[in-house]
Amino acid sequence: MAASLLLPSPFFNNYGMSKVCLHHIQSGHFHKGLTCFSGCLPKKNSSIFMVPVRAFALCCYASRTFASVGSLDTDVAGQESHVSNSNNFQRSVTSFQHSSDKLDGMKDFERELQELFDEVKMMIMMGNQNDAIDLLQANYEAVKERMNAGVRGIEEAATVDIIALGYMAIGDLKFVNSLLDMLNEVVDSLKDDEPLLDSVLVHMGSMYSTLGKFEKSMSAYRRAIGNMENIYGKNSVFLITPILGMAKVLSSIGRTSKAVEFYHRAISLLESSRGAESEDLVIPLFGVGSLLLKEGKPVEAESPFLRIFNIYKKLYGENDGRFGLAMCSLAHVKCAVGDANEAISLYRRALQVITTSNYMALDDSIIEKMRIDLAELLHAVGRGKEGRELLEQCLMITEKYKGKEDPSSATHLINLATSHSRSKNYVEAERLLRTSLEIMGKTVGPDDQSITFPMLHLAVTLYHLKRDEEAEQLALEALHIREKAFEKDSLPVAEALDCLVSIQTRLKKDDEELLEQLKRVLSIQEKEFGPEGEEVMITLKKVVFYLDKLGRKNEIFPLQKRLSALGMKFKQRIQH
Repeated sequence: MAASLLLPSPFFNNYGMSKVCLHHIQSGHFHKGLTCFSGCLPKKNSSIFMVPVRAFALCCYASRTFASVGSLDTDVAGQESHVSNSNNFQRSVTSFQHSSDKLDGMKDFERELQELFDEVKMMIMMGNQNDAIDLLQANYEAVKERMNAGVRGIEEAATVDIIALGYMAIGDLKFVNSLLDMLNEVVDSLKDDEPLLDSVLVHMGSMYSTLGKFEKSMSAYRRAIGNMENIYGKNSVFLITPILGMAKVLSSIGRTSKAVEFYHRAISLLESSRGAESEDLVIPLFGVGSLLLKEGKPVEAESPFLRIFNIYKKLYGENDGRFGLAMCSLAHVKCAVGDANEAISLYRRALQVITTSNYMALDDSIIEKMRIDLAELLHAVGRGKEGRELLEQCLMITEKYKGKEDPSSATHLINLATSHSRSKNYVEAERLLRTSLEIMGKTVGPDDQSITFPMLHLAVTLYHLKRDEEAEQLALEALHIREKAFEKDSLPVAEALDCLVSIQTRLKKDDEELLEQLKRVLSIQEKEFGPEGEEVMITLKKVVFYLDKLGRKNEIFPLQKRLSALGMKFKQRIQH
């Protein structure tokens, strides 16, 4: 019997500080995490949009749906949904009850597949990962034995699929890859009309996408779409899952136009079956809007995000937290099209709605990011005092709920220091940065590369306070830490070195030594940004300055010629 495959568990400035070094301090960029210097810290999800969606649940085999195995979230509507996050499976409303009805003998098997998946999911959610692994491994050994004996039908394929989904949820991607190879062997030999096959193919497409194997992902989705079109017709809502999956993969490999086509097809299918104001439209609208923004088309992107805004307004009203999140996403788009005042207004309304509706906790990471984004925008339009008030609010909330020595407090202290530096209040910036260094020293240690950001920031602040010797020591320390943590020709090292050169220039250090350091910076920047990068042009000017100061006129001419050519190119870029 097929059911025997599913085993029960045993239990369930002249040449002052460089633009590269000071960019984020002078331009008012604040940190959602300590990620200012490229390459220095692990970057968090960089998606700037958020929409509260009713989950397009990733189906398994039973006719009912359940939450995505990638997120194991049962209440997605109450949380930020980053649809493009590669760690989550595309959600879908697809049901496979029609498949199960074809063969009555599959019903018990489908039920047990569902129970197995639910059990593994619950174990993981409860923190019993080892139990989940034991259960998955037991079923793996059983199905492997059957396959070795030559039994390779849809039941074996469906079981391996469930096991792979379980290991995906656990995070063992290496074993998932091995399971997919095993699954492919079976699926390739199955006829297209096999019950459950479409479901298996959709899962395979999603897992291959998560593993970055986009060609295989598209192949699985393509076959699933073809099969479903033959069974249900080209206008069936059952096609939504693989169509959205295909759109996501195409987006990941840069085939934007084709991805937009798939998103529009999903929108058309949903509009015809669910209506033009269905909440299910949010995901494809979000997808196409995000792609248009990525392509530098914010005006075109505004329409889908405005539709999302209106959908939530009608469904939940203007005082619901979900409407607040949709309002925040629209604020991002308004900012992208250059309407800063409208963006600020939307941000403020969104924060008010989410807070007064108690939709999220005050210390929730999503609402915290909204405050920081609004603070950055306020600084950018010259309303630094208002922005600083929001940053102070972030710090107070973090200290209240997590304690004054929580690592996230360091981020808010650095953001506040950035704000005070913009207002030339360097004394207060110094105090805040020293406090952040104390916190980070206790949490990550004095030699961790992540501590070098506030360290260099403090060096810049001390430079402005004319305390150059102290600034030099901090810059040297940061440089040494980065040289140990990264390759010596890496961009983080160049950033620290460039900062050090600027400080040592005012300390009147040896010009020959400073020139060699700048040449080292230039070499790294050329490798990272290309020979025509703006950062390269800035460093070239510094190199020419020192060559002139040292009287090495013969070396200046080719560099001046190069600078002139770069200057013309930048003017052309600005004009266009």
